[in-house]
Amino acid sequence: MSLLSEFSLRNRALIALLTIVVALFGGYALTALKLELFPSLTLPNVTIVTTYPGASPEVVENDVSTPIETAIQGVEGLDSTSATSSSGISTVQASFAYGTDLTRAEQKVELAVGRIQSQLPSGVDPQVVTFSIGDFPVVQLAVTSDLDTAELASRLDTLTVPALEQTDGVSAATVYGATGQRITITPDLASLAADGLSTQSIRDALKANGVLLAAGTVDEGDKTLTVQAGVKIESAETLESLPLLGGAVPATIGDVAEVAIVDNPITGISRVNGDPSLTIAITKTPAGNTVDVSREVNAQLDDLAAQLGGDTRFTIVFDQAPFIERSINSLATEGLLGLGFAVIVIFVFLLSLRSTLVAAISIPVSVLITFLAMLATGYSLNVLTLGALTIAIGRVVDDSIVVIENIKRHLSLGEEKRQAILIGVKEVATAITASTVTTVAVFLPIALVSDITGELFRPFALTVTIALAASLFVALTIVPVLAYWFLKVKPHHAHEAGADPVGLDDELDRPSALQKGYLPVIRWTLARPALTIIAAVVVLAGTLALVPFVPTNFVGDSGQNTLSVRQTMPAGTSLDAKDAAAQKLEDALAEVDGIETVQVSVGSSGGASSALAAIFGGGGATTFSITTDESADQERLRSDVQDVIDALDPDEAGEISVSSGSGGGGFSNDIAIEITAPDEDSSPTHRRRSSRRCATSTSRSRPSRTSRRRSPTSPSRSTARRRRPRGSARSPSAASSRRRCCPHRSAPSRSTAPRSGSTSTTPTPPRACGSSKTS
Repeated sequence: MSLLSEFSLRNRALIALLTIVVALFGGYALTALKLELFPSLTLPNVTIVTTYPGASPEVVENDVSTPIETAIQGVEGLDSTSATSSSGISTVQASFAYGTDLTRAEQKVELAVGRIQSQLPSGVDPQVVTFSIGDFPVVQLAVTSDLDTAELASRLDTLTVPALEQTDGVSAATVYGATGQRITITPDLASLAADGLSTQSIRDALKANGVLLAAGTVDEGDKTLTVQAGVKIESAETLESLPLLGGAVPATIGDVAEVAIVDNPITGISRVNGDPSLTIAITKTPAGNTVDVSREVNAQLDDLAAQLGGDTRFTIVFDQAPFIERSINSLATEGLLGLGFAVIVIFVFLLSLRSTLVAAISIPVSVLITFLAMLATGYSLNVLTLGALTIAIGRVVDDSIVVIENIKRHLSLGEEKRQAILIGVKEVATAITASTVTTVAVFLPIALVSDITGELFRPFALTVTIALAASLFVALTIVPVLAYWFLKVKPHHAHEAGADPVGLDDELDRPSALQKGYLPVIRWTLARPALTIIAAVVVLAGTLALVPFVPTNFVGDSGQNTLSVRQTMPAGTSLDAKDAAAQKLEDALAEVDGIETVQVSVGSSGGASSALAAIFGGGGATTFSITTDESADQERLRSDVQDVIDALDPDEAGEISVSSGSGGGGFSNDIAIEITAPDEDSSPTHRRRSSRRCATSTSRSRPSRTSRRRSPTSPSRSTARRRRPRGSARSPSAASSRRRCCPHRSAPSRSTAPRSGSTSTTPTPPRACGSSKTS
């Protein structure tokens, strides 16, 4: 490794140019890196969500879930599948190994599902979706207005959504909570019979009209024109005027039926601080910068509200950017403080301003090299990578300190500068290389961890590794050149003129102040080796004994000024009953000081939101997104919220849980316990490769209280099943546990969900980031 220092000294101009290039491009990389809360993470799951309105869980399972799950068993690379059948919705999840090309896997799943489309009930259209951390909204807005809900939704779709989607970095802006409208045709059976018609005549008229068809081309002069036949139906009046064929007398649909435009049934309710509202969820592109997207969206809100009119107001329910900025600014401040204190400590021990500056330069240069590597590998600047840099700052200067101190020692012995630098670096090159490699060996294996933990912490491990490798490179190349330029030959000992440095007395004959401090300690420990070793063992044992007392979790409380409250009512509860229970909780939360905004979503708004809720197993729960005062004590506020919830009657308010954050990462503190058992009423072949499960779950709303619950049996219960791919082996424990899972139910192994009346999909993406136990 010392050859690097020899090369550097021979090419000092090149090293100087290299340092300038690193500074320039490293500074550019710092500004170009994306700012995110956590590293971008894509779960190796493909989910098929299918809605079947009005169908019971048993019908959904038999007609939708089972055919779809069976169809995808032959997909290459499939690890396992699970199916959840709830009232009106089926969720089948296919899990693949980490590192699988999800785009290709998604295409294969779509092909497999498309082959059985004809076997599914009429009107059922499965949706194949994948999920990543980036799919969470960057900004979530609540819109309140004096306008009618339908009019507000229409203006949002035509004015606000296009403007937001044109913003740089925005992938989509989706409006939730709009009711929507539909056209209903109510036949008058007496009029139909009198005219010799039937409802089939109306169906035939609808099929024969409203379709634009290509009718060929015609030549007109020197031009060829395309001909189009048919007219689009754009109003209820046009629909009423469609003629009916085959009757005794000429008639139209309006003559024998009532045509009306009506609102769709209300399936979801959204409010902000008690006022009805709509919700806009804004997601970013994979290359988008979360902070930049948030800033640009917030800058447009006033103009967008003025365009909508009707005293429209936008309320920010959730925004990732402020917390990301605070977290990164906090870590950056801590890193700069660490840099400053490191320089001070170096100066205290070296007692040389020139030596301190040379050693201190290694810190920013190493960090800038790390920024370049992060930009090249596509990593973002988030709490994990910036935390890795903060950890590395104290270590990257070590190699340079050792090199510069040894060079300074040789210069103080009167050696010629170039020779002192080469000998000084050569003596410690092996030692600092071994030290760096040893430290890298501690962090680098984290990048080899599998599953979601490895995916999340791999940028952390590689960032530390790159920073340490850069520090070694700087110590062996840039530091020797800087030492050649800035350090002076000032012998520490007084010697006669012309004395040969080789014949100098040992430097310890005249120890420095620092040496006078630690030499007695070294002499004492060398004189008592047994006692020294025993003391070291005691310290090690004491450290290990403290390990059980250190709290452990996957991702701790992030300190955001947002809270998520989940209210779950018994299975089969109507929308009106859920709304009444939600209003009681809203009134209770209004009494808590420090809460600024309470946004509540009751039921489902349909569309993509229903699909996302189905993936997360939360489609039937009422959710509250609470924004609190940033300056308030967040732990105290959460405790106050929990106290208010505990004061409510659980029979009226249902099961309520509180968690930090508001959808900004999908991490959960819940513990899911799954119990699986085979079907008793299934065929032996089916029994060998699938099982149903009963599920119970425990959720902790605060550290001192833990509730364990199971929802009661109800007609709207859901069934869930987990299936292994064909060819996979059955474990002995699974084969020996063939017993009835839920003997009190008509279906032996069907189970109700612990919360919303539907069993949670396995594996559930948010649960994968939390603590879980499976038995």
